[in-house]
Amino acid sequence: MAMKKTQRGFALLIAIIFMSVMLSFGLALGSIGYKQQILASAAVESQYAFYAADAALECALYADQQQNFFDFLSHDATTHPNVITCDGVPATELSYTYTIGVQLVVSERLSLDSNKHCADVTVYKPAPGTGVTYIFSQGYDVSCTTVGSPPAGARFVSRGLYAH
Repeated sequence: MAMKKTQRGFALLIAIIFMSVMLSFGLALGSIGYKQQILASAAVESQYAFYAADAALECALYADQQQNFFDFLSHDATTHPNVITCDGVPATELSYTYTIGVQLVVSERLSLDSNKHCADVTVYKPAPGTGVTYIFSQGYDVSCTTVGSPPAGARFVSRGLYAH
């Protein structure tokens, strides 16, 4: 009498299930590792943008408090004073706007770290005795050329700070 073996291929089935589970774990860990790398890279770029904003804000504060650069009374619509410098480099763009004679608005773009990073600074200077000076700084992790005319598909990080 011959007995039939009913457990034929059972080891193969266990091996296939085990390999499927291990492959799933491997793919999940690879996906998590990839996402972590993307987040870490974004964090580094975010730090560059924050430090650019901070440096530009400090330059504008120094120009305002120590050099009296944004003096409301010494500006008029036809003359432009010297541009502020940050790290020995003058601002690349400069514009002045008056709001009904009550507030001077100065916007400048600063190139930082040998043109590796960029920052925009906007200063709102009221007439003397009418309010508080506000300084807004927006830093970027790319050069001013990229910020001014970004190529197709360009991605960059910006961070902002303000002081009053």
